[in-house]
Amino acid sequence: MAVLTESRDASALLGAEGPFAREVPSFAPRDTQQRMADAVTQAIGSGDSLVVEAGTGTGKTFAYLVPALLSGKRVIVSTGTRNLQDQLFHRDLPRVLSILGAKADVALLKGRANYLCKYRLQQTVESGQFKSRAQAGDLHKVRAWSTRTRAGDRAELAEVPEGSPLWPRVTSTVENCLGTDCPFYDDCFVFKARRRAQEADLVVVNHHLLLSDLALKREGFGAILPEADAYILDEAHQLPELAGQYFSVGVSARQVTELAADALAECAGQPGALALLQPALDGANDAVRKARLAFDMLPRRGAFAQLEADAGAAEALEALGDALDDLAGVLMGQAERSKGLASVHARCVVLDARLQRIVGRDGEDEVRWYEVSERGFEVSATPLDLAPQLQALRSATDAAWIHTSATLAVAGNFEHFTRQLGLADPVTLDLGSPFDYARQALCYLPQRLPEPAARDYTARVIEAVRPVLEASRGRAFLLFTSHRALRLAAELLDDSPWPLFVQGTAPRHQLLSDFRDSGNGVLLGAASFWEGVDVAGEALSCVVIDKLPFASPDDPVLQARLDAVRRAGGNPFRDWQIPAAAIALKQGAGRLIRDVHDRGVLVLCDPRLATKAYGKLFLASLPPMPRTREFEDVHAFFGD
Repeated sequence: MAVLTESRDASALLGAEGPFAREVPSFAPRDTQQRMADAVTQAIGSGDSLVVEAGTGTGKTFAYLVPALLSGKRVIVSTGTRNLQDQLFHRDLPRVLSILGAKADVALLKGRANYLCKYRLQQTVESGQFKSRAQAGDLHKVRAWSTRTRAGDRAELAEVPEGSPLWPRVTSTVENCLGTDCPFYDDCFVFKARRRAQEADLVVVNHHLLLSDLALKREGFGAILPEADAYILDEAHQLPELAGQYFSVGVSARQVTELAADALAECAGQPGALALLQPALDGANDAVRKARLAFDMLPRRGAFAQLEADAGAAEALEALGDALDDLAGVLMGQAERSKGLASVHARCVVLDARLQRIVGRDGEDEVRWYEVSERGFEVSATPLDLAPQLQALRSATDAAWIHTSATLAVAGNFEHFTRQLGLADPVTLDLGSPFDYARQALCYLPQRLPEPAARDYTARVIEAVRPVLEASRGRAFLLFTSHRALRLAAELLDDSPWPLFVQGTAPRHQLLSDFRDSGNGVLLGAASFWEGVDVAGEALSCVVIDKLPFASPDDPVLQARLDAVRRAGGNPFRDWQIPAAAIALKQGAGRLIRDVHDRGVLVLCDPRLATKAYGKLFLASLPPMPRTREFEDVHAFFGD
């Protein structure tokens, strides 16, 4: 690898006289990109913790890849999504390496669920059991692909949908992997990818995998990734939520039914095993069904105390524990017959222990909660404060930690983010965006809208937004804080002259593709559509946000954390809810301007931005664009 000798080298390479300006089409030197590259260089060299908010258009990917590749050190780059992983590895990294003329051994590593498992594929083929003709067709495609793939990465096989129920049957989990006891271990795609990562200079991973690796190292159970000199975490705003999921302990209906299905499959070729196991397997499946029915009378998500207060639900959960205990006992008697049965027995013991821990524990350091879905349920225990565990994981690495995203600060203040991650006195850098928001954008705050709690609020929002959509000729995202408001808005706009694309009516990628192609469409989304959506050009000229995105008040984890803030003498609304909502609002607003040539109007409908004192903090957190309360200004903007 080439070695960086001076901190200014990275910024010079990205400058007007550098190779990127010469070789990358439409590349424009940006002061913010160069400043970020210098800060990353400094952090890697000194082993600092760095937090960088790099606004849309900064070019943060090049700003961290260039110094990482020139540092001569081993670097792990972690992202929030598989799509960004693939983009980094297959597009950005090769381009940067080529322009730098640097030689580096790079590797891509995903979670095991992204790789074909040859053992489970064989089991699925031999079972011959499929719930639909489509699933059987997907298996045929997977079998054909398995004979020609070198990496086993399911992203290669676009013909089988990501949501196909076949994938869980032909990929592995930590629980059902046989490890070195697997007959296909020498050809295992997961372990080949991990061995490759151990030898690489730069490894591209995702946040889940990174957290798993750090925990394994801390507990002394080996490692997935090599030791690194620097960790660069892109889309770092996702870390608090992902870490909460990662450090949670949970038991779901899906885990139990998959355990029972795997145990059934392992009975093949083991005379007498099925006769012994069938009653216990039926008992486990029956307990899951009865628990799901019992939970049907509860709110869809709530604190564990709500479940315990319902006699039927509490009894059903106890029966599930008894069924798991019975199954573990029967499996123990069969575990010596095969590695597969031994693995299933170990999984059952772990699930049983987890359930007993969740049911029996009630400490102030964590919150117990449940969630019911259309076909299943999950009970979980989540730590209230993630900072100590994240601090311990970082301190065990003796490495530089670089966190970057377009949305980390609230009006220039990083405290909400750094406090959650337990970052003590990090170097911070707020770069904003290089886009000319004063010329490219306008923020419109409609007048005379009622308070968001009003029964007719969504109808009034649509009434206020229609003239804007007429002025923009469609070409808009309407982002909602609830699916209920989304559905109502879709009904109210059903007579509109623009093509409507509504979240839930088609896969996300298909909706976005169709929206781009339409040229004048209106896309309605909630939740996941607030971030990660990138539509540059005239196809998107307006973003409408119905309400300030305060987290749902009935979220039991949030409520427990707010109570903890209150017990510590803080103000939960000021210290947690406002900063979290401001960062979420920035994510939604960030969908509008994605390119130096984009122009558009951001419509913020929530009247609290003008009537509440905290509204100023939200507005100060947004890019510096002109604001108006007059529709005539919107009409003039689109008339230019």
